[in-house]
Amino acid sequence: MDVIDELLANNESFAASLPAQHLDVHPRRRLVIVTCMDSRLDVFRALGLHEGEAHILRNAGGVITDDVIRSLAVSQRRLGTRAVMLIHHTDCGLRTLTDDGFRAELQEATGVAPAFAIESFTDVDADVRQSILRVRRSPFVLHTDLVRGFVYDVDTHGLREIDVDPEG
Repeated sequence: MDVIDELLANNESFAASLPAQHLDVHPRRRLVIVTCMDSRLDVFRALGLHEGEAHILRNAGGVITDDVIRSLAVSQRRLGTRAVMLIHHTDCGLRTLTDDGFRAELQEATGVAPAFAIESFTDVDADVRQSILRVRRSPFVLHTDLVRGFVYDVDTHGLREIDVDPEG
């Protein structure tokens, strides 16, 4: 049995243990969270969230890409979310590479340069600030007054808020 078969068996047990229910497509907390795909971040447990309460958008680094902006626009304009919580984290894998180095590695392995940005970084706080500004400056995101950014510590599991203006 491979890992996917194991997960399918887990899902059978999970589904059988719960009553059937239909949750509204509109998140109850009117919240969307953008975070990293890192497997150490259990967003629901870390924030005390339950299913149906928030949209969770994940990618490598929690980067605000065009696709994330697209998802935020749908989430706000069609599904009623207002607040945007950005969560980056300590010990992120994107800190271990460089844009040029990883781009060259991909091109060497495939013969094609990737069309997407790598978005590596060295300073997690600065990366959160950049992400906040990207969301706030997007013309497609309706509600930019409730955009806040945080760094999750993968060792202590605590969140630290990042101010866009570190001097202010």
